[in-house]
Amino acid sequence: MDDPGFSQVADAVNLTIRNLAKLNGAADTDQVRRFLGELIGQQVDDSTTLFPPLHTNYGRNIKLGRSVFINHACSFLDLGGITIEDGVMIGPRVNITSEDHPVEIKLRKTLVTREVIIKKDAWIGAGATILPGVTIGEGAVVAAGAVVTKDVLAGTVVGGVPAKLLKQIDDFDAAEEM
Repeated sequence: MDDPGFSQVADAVNLTIRNLAKLNGAADTDQVRRFLGELIGQQVDDSTTLFPPLHTNYGRNIKLGRSVFINHACSFLDLGGITIEDGVMIGPRVNITSEDHPVEIKLRKTLVTREVIIKKDAWIGAGATILPGVTIGEGAVVAAGAVVTKDVLAGTVVGGVPAKLLKQIDDFDAAEEM
């Protein structure tokens, strides 16, 4: 690569690879949290649980709240930023990407980034995919296997490819008052 900044990118990628190797080889939950903290550059609260393996291309643009649960084999492409707020649950094999490329062939190698935000107490079902620029509203549920291309309103359930509104969560207002 002729880009003068490429060596910095390569250094960051190599650090991510080393940190992921430690994280994904961790022997207990305390090690997982410690190595996850090294990967994302923030202390991970004891209330947060991650089941390895985790896959990411950078890590430093992932922000985690408290009481977050991330199941195994998730993939986070975070160059555009991924914010996961308090109480979020993420099922196995979930893909969250904050990165995209233009459709036009001449522009396709250009990286386009847009932050993904998953609000408090949302639940992302197994095998779901969240695309760049999406915000998942507070308390929302994304059904297993859904592909989310647009924002999801708070207190709703979405599913399908592409994800569509399936229902309102009946007790969402009551949960907010707790």
